Amino acid sequence: MTVQTRWDAAAPAEPETAYWMRNLIICLLGSFTTIVAMTLLLPFLPLYVEELGVVDKAETVQWSGIAYGATFFAAAFVAPLWGRLGDIYGRKLMLVRASLGMTVAISLMGMAGNVWELVALRMFTGLAGGYASGSMVLVATQTPKHRSAWALGMLSSGVMAGNLVGPLIGGALPPIIGIRGTFLLAGGVIFLTFLATTFFIREEKSPARKKAAKASGGWASIPDKRPVVAMLTIGLLLMLANMSIEPIITVYVAQFVDDAHVTMVSGVVMAVAALGSILSASWLGKLADRIGHWTVIMAALAVAALLLIPQAFVTAAWQLIALRFLMGIALGGLLPCITAVIRHNVPDAAAGGILGLATSSQFAGQVVGPVMGGFVGGHIGMRAVFLGTCVLLAIGAVYCWWVSPKEQTAP
Repeated sequence: MTVQTRWDAAAPAEPETAYWMRNLIICLLGSFTTIVAMTLLLPFLPLYVEELGVVDKAETVQWSGIAYGATFFAAAFVAPLWGRLGDIYGRKLMLVRASLGMTVAISLMGMAGNVWELVALRMFTGLAGGYASGSMVLVATQTPKHRSAWALGMLSSGVMAGNLVGPLIGGALPPIIGIRGTFLLAGGVIFLTFLATTFFIREEKSPARKKAAKASGGWASIPDKRPVVAMLTIGLLLMLANMSIEPIITVYVAQFVDDAHVTMVSGVVMAVAALGSILSASWLGKLADRIGHWTVIMAALAVAALLLIPQAFVTAAWQLIALRFLMGIALGGLLPCITAVIRHNVPDAAAGGILGLATSSQFAGQVVGPVMGGFVGGHIGMRAVFLGTCVLLAIGAVYCWWVSPKEQTAP
């Protein structure tokens, strides 16, 4: 039995709830629907930008990128704030706020009159939203610690599934109900999430936690900051590893696939990594609850680093697809384990704010990854993107080994 397990058994009752499973189900469904709503515009975003009056092709691409990135740019700044307010006023309240804010913002996108309004509404979605990250906080703090990584793995699977399904729905609905109708329908679905969150999620009141959260110094209240800093770093590396290939994938695939199939194969390569993570997240989370979160994190980083090496030397599409799928499986357990480690090393009164910082670090990885991948691929070579990312993940694995509490993995 691990030291961590013995501590959990001997510790006094935690601020858990008898409704944690029901909360998990609502959070999973709500995170899925909100992520679908945020990503469904990908296939038709350039068309909508043109419909809003942008004629020049170069400007259309530029405005599409600005509009899509505005949400995540804004969310990266406010995630710690919403987490901190959740610590003080309740995590459920943050989910109610996020679902209502996204209902309004996404519905109004269908009524935008020009591209500036679209960008402003996308930014407002990032500022007012954050349902998925808020769900992570609520599930992490309301679930029994010995089930936390499994529950967070289930939630991560829902988020990643939303990222896969969103563009598919976005490609199918506009020809049937129109672009503006698609936004209005998405807003209606999120309103159902708002209702389910309001009436079915239960969060036990904790005046002591509220008082402690107000008095807490947040970061200053963490007794040992090394594990938390490590998880913030690994979260950034995870998203960087996932996103670094995005700018070069189509050009890379074109080296060994004929022009007629380049886009289709590129889409499959991008999707299979997410599919692998969806399939493995809950299983790896359950494994981490049993053998230790640090062990799974180090193993996942090491395996993913090794899998990046052959990706730099593939000669056929099926090889790259298989390797990306295996890499997705390896990385699938990282997000739930990162969240679980933070939860175990942070006082309950400061958990929301610190998990908000973790969300911001992951958004930073989503921004840095494509920029770095595009620069390295364009100036050094596409193989260097895979090999450079391999080195970063290997360094991350060694860093985790260095800072991990060695006694937690001892028999």
